[in-house]
Amino acid sequence: MTAEPQKKSRHRVAVLVLHGVYPLDMGIPAQIFSDRPDTPYELTVCGVIHGHVATSTGFTIGTAAGLAALAQADTVIVPGYQDFRIPPAPEAAAALQVAASRGTRIAAICTGVFALAGAGLLGGRTVTTHWAGADALEELYPDVHVDRDVLYIDDDPLLTSAGVTSGVDLCLHIVRKDLGAAIANDIARDLVAAPHREGGQSQYIPRVLPEPTAHSLNATRAWALEHLDEPLHLEALARHAKVSSRTLIRMWRQETGVTPHQWLLTARVNHARELLEVTDLGIEQIASQSGLGTGTNLRGRFREALGVTPTAYRRTFQHTKTR
Repeated sequence: MTAEPQKKSRHRVAVLVLHGVYPLDMGIPAQIFSDRPDTPYELTVCGVIHGHVATSTGFTIGTAAGLAALAQADTVIVPGYQDFRIPPAPEAAAALQVAASRGTRIAAICTGVFALAGAGLLGGRTVTTHWAGADALEELYPDVHVDRDVLYIDDDPLLTSAGVTSGVDLCLHIVRKDLGAAIANDIARDLVAAPHREGGQSQYIPRVLPEPTAHSLNATRAWALEHLDEPLHLEALARHAKVSSRTLIRMWRQETGVTPHQWLLTARVNHARELLEVTDLGIEQIASQSGLGTGTNLRGRFREALGVTPTAYRRTFQHTKTR
């Protein structure tokens, strides 16, 4: 008699919305961790009390639960809120402290980091937040080090992100850690979002805004993703973009915050991750198809990026396709 497959255990995500919550910051985790057939997430939007919470733009939202939801959560996410200079309500701070003492993963989007700092969870840690709030965070909580130049920081079990769309990057990073690149990429495609931006990428690139008709490298980056198995030298990218190599490097850094080489390396490692998850290809074949060349290079890049071998990654994240 064949045993029935075990039902996937649920992973409870509590989104703690505080008074003056930014609607977009709240909507990001609500969308990404919503119920899907291929994910184990069970989402609850909660507040200091069960009822309604005023947003930063004046309308109110209903919450499904009060702070008791944090005690049951596997992951707690605190979106940004408007009155971040005011310490969180004592009961909210206490609930966050209890969650942290249980080893619960706690993530903050944008100014949500102020609630974590106000609860005393960030002393001595390096975090990030929206660049416009970085000075205030250091002023109010001098024992917290603020990195202004990144999209998000994973200081497991505490994670923080910069503003607004960086919350998408952070939440997709969490999905990628939990379920692998393939599912995270599927969710990104549903959102029409970038499948992966490294946390160390700059959140704010000071530059004059381009004219509406200015040349962009979006098409060249999309083309590169379709040709990762090819050499893609700088000259080939510049030729596709119809600019000089020097101009390409300058524009690429302006638009992404990283060099073409760094961007391609990240894209190739991510493609290798997905191939490890959804195919039975050998390591050498994956190295070739992802543009990493050899199995030796793939293993080295994998260890640098993820701290594990490709084989160990495959054991953790390979998903059996159903017919």
